[in-house]
Amino acid sequence: MQTDVQIAQAATLQPIAQIAAQLGIAPDDLEQYGKYKAKINPADAFRLPNKRGKLVLVTAINPTPAGE
Repeated sequence: MQTDVQIAQAATLQPIAQIAAQLGIAPDDLEQYGKYKAKINPADAFRLPNKRGKLVLVTAINPTPAGE
């Protein structure tokens, strides 16, 4: 069984602009963070004609020094 690192190193990444173009997302709607990551406004995502995905909100909080 491969480790997570081995799987990640074996993956071939596609530029996020290319993936966005395939989904019909305009370059102006992307907020790129490098070549392989980007954010889009959720309002822009909901107006796409082919809604095959789901909106996933991820939040996190750091524990206090007491471990709470």
